[in-house]
Amino acid sequence: MQIAGIDAKRLNKLRDHEAKRYAAGRPLSRAAQSGAWLSGVPMHWMTDWPMPFPMVVARAKGARLTCVDGFELDDFCLGDTGSMFGHAPAPVAKAIAAQAKAGLTYMLPSADAAEAGRLLTEVFGDFRWQIATTATDANRFALRVARAVTGRPKVLVFNGCYHGTIDDAMVALEGGQTVNRPGLLGQVADLTKGAVCVEFNDLAGVEAALAKGDVACVLTEPVMTNSCMVLPAPGFLQGLRDLCTRYGTLLTIDETHTISTGLGGYTRVHGLNPDIFVAGKCVAGGMPTAIWGLRPDLAARYAAANAARAPGHSGMGTTLSANPMQFACLKATLADVMTAENYAHMDALANRLQAGLAAVVTKHALPWHVVRVGARVEFICAPGPLRNGTEAGAAHQPMVEGVLHTALLNRGCLIAPFHNMMLVSPATKRRQVDRLIAAFDEILTDLCA
Repeated sequence: MQIAGIDAKRLNKLRDHEAKRYAAGRPLSRAAQSGAWLSGVPMHWMTDWPMPFPMVVARAKGARLTCVDGFELDDFCLGDTGSMFGHAPAPVAKAIAAQAKAGLTYMLPSADAAEAGRLLTEVFGDFRWQIATTATDANRFALRVARAVTGRPKVLVFNGCYHGTIDDAMVALEGGQTVNRPGLLGQVADLTKGAVCVEFNDLAGVEAALAKGDVACVLTEPVMTNSCMVLPAPGFLQGLRDLCTRYGTLLTIDETHTISTGLGGYTRVHGLNPDIFVAGKCVAGGMPTAIWGLRPDLAARYAAANAARAPGHSGMGTTLSANPMQFACLKATLADVMTAENYAHMDALANRLQAGLAAVVTKHALPWHVVRVGARVEFICAPGPLRNGTEAGAAHQPMVEGVLHTALLNRGCLIAPFHNMMLVSPATKRRQVDRLIAAFDEILTDLCA
């Protein structure tokens, strides 16, 4: 029996070997699993890593990470984009140290706020900005604005999408119908009353949904990244913009992952024109921060809607958002870390990584493919390219991927746990990329022998 072109017996044998190797070398990580935490970890999904038990980190710097058991790893996960520009970039670390002496939160803007706003516009385009703590919050607030200014109830999202944990996006497409995503914990509301789900790259499906006149906003990533990566078909994103304009629907582009594309994200690199722009994770160099912005004409519509509402809580905003530490880190990241020079370095090495991994896949005659969006690279254990979320979900091979993740980790390479994603940072070296390619080849040589 074969799984994704790999003999199942060889896969099981390597899985057991790599799991024992991992566990034997990490007694301190094993001992650090604490009964004080639910499931033994401070965030439940930390148990979803394919490793036998979570590795405990001692420190991280640049593109290297060291665990409490002393193993040093080339880090290509980089906090699943949160540390896309490397761990503790010097300008950000300096900004944190300076701001820490001046207070952590005021509920008022700091002196850095005006410059951070100017830099956001310079990098991402002409929007009127707001700060949140997570991209989930940013998407939630942006959607509230869209509903307020259009008077419409629904959001259109794509099957298999990623927009954090915003409830409105937790829907799926089954048999052509929008349903609550299977597996949601404690979900009691019928999410389909406020959301409609369509397949990515399906403009006909989008038009059919928008023509009903009840969709306030299309919320989408420019490239699907929550499952196996799906690129937009030629003309799809422009077609999406045209349909939104035709039917009076707002277009929100969520760049939380695709900010890897280049300076200004996929939106700037490919000339997109969203009404609302959202990004999170790495915009402040790893400090929990997200941004959302409205085009000037939409900002005016928002101001009118806000002025007309009854007094009371708007349902938007958190006390710790827009704190002075976020502004200090935003300013440092946008001015000194998120630069064209750093993106050029990242793009060149990511291209080298994609080519190297693809060559290994070809060498071993596997029915896999490798895809890249700027500094973001994924190997997918299925033929490609993929067209939509249904195909992306079917392309996952959890057993193969789990074995590869643990085997790579045992060879000194850490990649993202939930999909086969690798990021290249400004701190990543060519030798690290070559080590990852060599480790990938070594593992597949064993599996395909």
